[in-house]
Amino acid sequence: MPKRLQTALYYITATGISLVFILPLVWMISASLRQTGQPPPRGIEWIPNPIMWDNYRRIFEIIPLIRYILNSLVVAGSAIPITLLTASLAGFGMSQLGTPKRSLLLTITVGLLIVPVTSLWLTRFLLFSWLGLIDNPLALIAPALMGSSPLFILLFYWTFRRIPAEVYESARLDGAGAFSTWWYVALPQSRPTAISVTILTFMFYWNDFINPLLYLKSEKFYTLAVGLQQLQQLDNTNWPILMAASAVMIIPTLILFTILQPNFLSDERLSGLIGH
Repeated sequence: MPKRLQTALYYITATGISLVFILPLVWMISASLRQTGQPPPRGIEWIPNPIMWDNYRRIFEIIPLIRYILNSLVVAGSAIPITLLTASLAGFGMSQLGTPKRSLLLTITVGLLIVPVTSLWLTRFLLFSWLGLIDNPLALIAPALMGSSPLFILLFYWTFRRIPAEVYESARLDGAGAFSTWWYVALPQSRPTAISVTILTFMFYWNDFINPLLYLKSEKFYTLAVGLQQLQQLDNTNWPILMAASAVMIIPTLILFTILQPNFLSDERLSGLIGH
């Protein structure tokens, strides 16, 4: 097949796949600009008439959305560095163990991925009650102390295992201890993984709805996910307002991904993988 035809097919396929993910977002923004009080359209109305930008102002008047956004930013912003620290340390420690111990921990970590999150609700609630963290935002950040998710630990483990053993051995011969090797040798070579974990962690805490619902009682501590549920309960048929609030919730994630994605998509190892 000629190279030009291969390139054209590649871009056509990539564009088609991109549209599958972009069109729902476009539809949501379009729906958020419809006039309130009207029945839903029979089909997809891409350009509403009239365009009601005022819907976005109204959601800030109906609920204290700014407070909810700030609460979510504080939770996600605090959880990201803690997760990067604990997950990378755990992944590095696993990568440096001997085969029997490493295999055991790897099996346990993979097994934790299949544990239903619902099975943790009661245990965590009792633990946080004993610690006095009920109705405290610290209860939302606490999972970051354990790496937030076994998946994040596995991502760092896989990255650190790809670093040649000779690199670690050279660091040890130069007198570097475990923490120095982790900080000066392993972490600088795991930048794409750290950025990926940053995005996933932000989404994990930004979109979290169950934990704030379980552990928070005061409205002043509510996060944006709970605020959207509150907005739906006030008027569950006002779709333009609900879509506008949903768009506001998605915007920070899009901004973060847009800012960080060139850092891991431009990585030589990932570029070579995608190129093949």
